Amino acid sequence: MMYYVLIAWILGIAGMGKVWALTGQTCILLATVWLIVQGLLFKFPQLNLQLIRFIQQSLLCLFSFNLAYLYANSALTQRLSLRELTAKPAEVVVHVKSLNQLQSNHIQQQIIVLNDRKQPVKWLAYIHPSSDTSLELGQYYRLHGKVLPAHSYAIAGAFDQEKWFLQQNIMSAFQVQSAEKLTERQLYAMGLISYVRQQQQMVAKILLAIEQQRLTLRNTLQKQSLHHSGLLLALLTGDQSLLSPEVEELFKRMGLSHLLAISGPHVLIFAALLCWVIHRLIIRFAPSWYLRYPKPYLLVIPFCMGVLLYSAFVGFEIPALRTLLTSCILAVLILSKFKLQALQVLLLSAAILLFLDPFSILSAAFWLSYCACLVLLRIYQTLQQQPKQLTLTRYAQLKLYIGILFESQWKIFLALLPLMLIFFQQVVWIAPFSNLLALPWLSLLVVPLSIIATLCLWVIPPLGILLFKLNDLGVSFLLSVLNTGDQIFGSTVQNIAMNGTVMFGLVLGLIILFLPRGVVPKSWSIVCFLPIFILDESQHPFELQVLDVGQGQAVFLQNHDQHMMIDMGGHYNEQKFSVGQQLIRPFLNSKGISDLDQLVLTHLDQDHSGAYFSLRSSLPIQTIYSNEQVQVMPESQFHYCHSGQIWQLDGVKIQVLSPQQQQLIEVPNNQNELSCVLYIQVQNAQPYANFLLMGDAGWEAEYQILKDYPDLKVDVLVLGHHGSKNSSAYGFLQQLQPKVAIASAGFNNRYGHPSQLTQQRLKELNIPLYSTANKGSIRFIQTQDQTVQLHFYRDQQRWLSR
Repeated sequence: MMYYVLIAWILGIAGMGKVWALTGQTCILLATVWLIVQGLLFKFPQLNLQLIRFIQQSLLCLFSFNLAYLYANSALTQRLSLRELTAKPAEVVVHVKSLNQLQSNHIQQQIIVLNDRKQPVKWLAYIHPSSDTSLELGQYYRLHGKVLPAHSYAIAGAFDQEKWFLQQNIMSAFQVQSAEKLTERQLYAMGLISYVRQQQQMVAKILLAIEQQRLTLRNTLQKQSLHHSGLLLALLTGDQSLLSPEVEELFKRMGLSHLLAISGPHVLIFAALLCWVIHRLIIRFAPSWYLRYPKPYLLVIPFCMGVLLYSAFVGFEIPALRTLLTSCILAVLILSKFKLQALQVLLLSAAILLFLDPFSILSAAFWLSYCACLVLLRIYQTLQQQPKQLTLTRYAQLKLYIGILFESQWKIFLALLPLMLIFFQQVVWIAPFSNLLALPWLSLLVVPLSIIATLCLWVIPPLGILLFKLNDLGVSFLLSVLNTGDQIFGSTVQNIAMNGTVMFGLVLGLIILFLPRGVVPKSWSIVCFLPIFILDESQHPFELQVLDVGQGQAVFLQNHDQHMMIDMGGHYNEQKFSVGQQLIRPFLNSKGISDLDQLVLTHLDQDHSGAYFSLRSSLPIQTIYSNEQVQVMPESQFHYCHSGQIWQLDGVKIQVLSPQQQQLIEVPNNQNELSCVLYIQVQNAQPYANFLLMGDAGWEAEYQILKDYPDLKVDVLVLGHHGSKNSSAYGFLQQLQPKVAIASAGFNNRYGHPSQLTQQRLKELNIPLYSTANKGSIRFIQTQDQTVQLHFYRDQQRWLSR
């Protein structure tokens, strides 16, 4: 019963941000019904006991689920109220109490803002490396700069920055321009005496001292002549400030990125070393203690203290917290002589973690960490079921351990595969083999030696430095082996396109494989895996999405088995942030699409076509159209787009309205005005059947279109040039009178798109305007009754709503 209640609690927390019809009254109703059933069970024991028990347990699980959902969303409501939503200049008083992160082009520093809200809130400050501004740990400052609210690209499959900010309890970003250190007297004059005194308490001082030790360790390693100080630091504390991009990319290609984050084994290694030292001291100086107290009773508290200390040293990351909570639960069970199943302990640990911090549910680390533990637990249970062998030779023991290592790696890889695809849409097929090599080397040699070296730094600094230099040789050997493997196998991160149906089959098949023998025939998993290998020939309904790609334009169109895009967006520097790799590719992967039938680049401005060039070599496209010549891959065909062209997609007619063929020669001097303008008609659709996509065309093209197509019917108008003042003329809008106008524009863009003038024209004509900056991706999808429904991506989660 405990299993189901805990699972219901976890699933209820997972509903954070969803808008479900669950209220406090629902909780009261469920509790009342449960009490009634309990009373019936007590008064009429002759009732069908099994049925009543089932109803009783179901009600308890529903109550747990509902209570968890309300608890999570109550916490979400409170946190959302503290967010900054508008960019603005600001002057803030802050306290620096955590270690900064060094990036290639800026420094990230978490700060506690004291004068912006009624309560202190955490922000993330950005400082340019060339700036004279530096923030010291434990100090207070008055900062001048600009508030930068978190704003995600609201597109399926992309990284959700707003969710990450919430999970980290960061209410805003802040660009620092100048800083002034404040004295304690100045803080008292500002009325901040209460907060200052809180930071002078014992716990706050200990946490600050730990952060200062982390900084000291970073500076010490940075000053030494070590080849891989960044990797040693990352493996030891999770601080990637000194990590070189080459090593980070190598670990990513080899599927080893998880080793750069602090995991449970790191924490356990330190705790085990601490307990071993205490054990040796007891044997040396007080062996009689073991006669009075069992060994587990004596060492369980030091073990938990070691886990707590190292968890604090690495910043209480989720895997470390999982290990800490699990260790504390086991300690209580040992001392109280109470028994729980291993799975119950793991679920209880997850439930307590989510009670303490429900926002952990938003982190991929939570799901990956606990799922990996479940797999290891299943492997342990399998080993326990095997017949015991009284004596094993050393060779047999080594063979057994290697077998366990092999089994654990491929099982963890398979079990985490769905989560990797859900969170990252990527997989590294060589990962089980690279982990098989790197994991023992790092866990048994590098990490323990790094921990010992760090401890020696505080006692005998020269010895600590010597140990780090020896460890540097071990890391160099590992990297040389990994580089050799990388060159031989050409390991790359593989993007995987998989839709919801295929993903469900994969998850179900893996569950069947991991179930104990005899529960379900293992052969059933083959049926679940079949959708992976069968070509998707299902007839998808018509769908058109104006994607949120920031200050740019990208439109996705799907009808039956045909997939096409009109523009792909693009960042002004695709090397710095690739719209193609970070937005378009994950979106297509989430739709289960690995190639396109057609791509129309309305013109070759970077914000419309830049993403194509970053995807050109990895995304097969059958036919590409544009108003200028484009260098395409050999498997693609290129054609100029011009008026008169018509494409039929099973009930969807796509017509090019502009430019005229004779105007193509003028495109280099007038790219925007001669954009490819597309008119899309969906047969028998209501209320949105006719779509007009203007590219970056302005008044001149609009006038020509009205002249050439005076009877044009438009239900949805994607405004020209992102809604600039030189497009969407009043007469053009008045004659077309669309039901909806859409501006594809970036949040807080420097051009002010859509312009106030364009918005005023639309308002006077009573034409609703939706912008991707506020609504995210805007989706039109046809239902079975031919109705085309309008959906906004930002309506899916509360933290995305604007």
